[in-house]
Amino acid sequence: MSLPLIMIATAVVALALGRLTAWPTIHRLRTHLADATRSMLHDPLTGMLNRAGLQAAHATFAETAPAQPLIVALIDLDDFKRANDTHGHRRGDDLLINIGQRITDIAALHGGTAARLAGDEYAAILPARTDDLNRIADTITTIIAQPVALSAGGSPATVTITASVGLALVDTSDPFTDVALHRADIAMYHAKRNGRNRHAIYQPGMTMPPPQHHRRGPRLRDRRQPTGGATA
Repeated sequence: MSLPLIMIATAVVALALGRLTAWPTIHRLRTHLADATRSMLHDPLTGMLNRAGLQAAHATFAETAPAQPLIVALIDLDDFKRANDTHGHRRGDDLLINIGQRITDIAALHGGTAARLAGDEYAAILPARTDDLNRIADTITTIIAQPVALSAGGSPATVTITASVGLALVDTSDPFTDVALHRADIAMYHAKRNGRNRHAIYQPGMTMPPPQHHRRGPRLRDRRQPTGGATA
């Protein structure tokens, strides 16, 4: 073999060995990047999407089905703080996880996705395959209100909690925060004002109820606090 061919062969072997040597590092970096991306888009307690993840999902809907109707649901648990204080934070976290799984299952059944926005507040976006928003809302409230068997924090306990749900029918082209989620938020507060364990559907011209009817303090997402355990 001539000298140039030997040099070329040596370089190829060295490059191949270099890649083999570097592969574990590349694999670790890819794993770290995937983990970092997941943590940015998912809630650490429930594993659901977080607010940023739901916004990304909305963007995907907008890209794949521009100017199509979309149902946005905002779901707020009623008196979660009382249940959390009564049964303890570990069981409170367990309750949030169980309810989150129910909401995730409902969203998946309708071809959509769900998220935990903060504390005891969840949201879902669903393709508008039906105009019967009342039926979807009734399904959400009914399934959430089923007793939850909790095993965390020692002896088993059964807890029943309800939710107030606001739904809005929007277009995929509508801004997510300022229009879609905002309208569902207004409807949810009307459900709270009207007795809880019920739903309301956003209607054109509907505004936020007077401040005295709002629930305790500002929402966690309004205070820009990170999502964590049962601290709502």
